[in-house]
Amino acid sequence: MFRISESHRDLLDADVGVLATVGSDGRPQLSAVWFLADDDTIALSLNTSRQKTKNLEVNAAATLFILDRQNPYRYLEVRGDVTIEPDDDYVFADRVGKKYQANLREHDGPSDRRVKVEINPVRINAVDMAR
Repeated sequence: MFRISESHRDLLDADVGVLATVGSDGRPQLSAVWFLADDDTIALSLNTSRQKTKNLEVNAAATLFILDRQNPYRYLEVRGDVTIEPDDDYVFADRVGKKYQANLREHDGPSDRRVKVEINPVRINAVDMAR
């Protein structure tokens, strides 16, 4: 099991991360995302109509990059394979919304669906270039 080092665990409380997925043309697509971390598990609530979700449905590989905005020489990169679960009842989306004081339903159209995307780490890079 991959562990996030204690030196960078505080970054799991960050307000935003950058999700990298692989597009249909083989090139990376980056999106700023909200996320929840529980121990060494990182999960996102995504709308199925968005390109990042479509990318993950085809290629279940992703990286979440979290920059320390107080010290841009410090960051956490979590590379992994994703699992996608339906969240039609918004149970997980409501947990994410609570962290960000937002109602994720307001970001969705009437026919949109939500999924919980969990990143299962295969590599973790905890970097501090100032050291």
